[in-house]
Amino acid sequence: MTLFAPDLYRNFALGFAAGGLLVAAATVDQWGSRLESPAIAAQPLEAPQPADEFVIVPLEAEAAENAG
Repeated sequence: MTLFAPDLYRNFALGFAAGGLLVAAATVDQWGSRLESPAIAAQPLEAPQPADEFVIVPLEAEAAENAG
């Protein structure tokens, strides 16, 4: 048999078809009307907020310089 003989392609085609049938027969019990279950999003995480005692308040002099 030569490398590019027609029977080589025929054997590949028969092997592909036979493999497809085997995969289909092995997964027939998993076939159903729905492809996947619906996706459910996770709840968003809430970042902790700093307490008022940790917030830096600008000095009045700095606020006046920045304003004018």
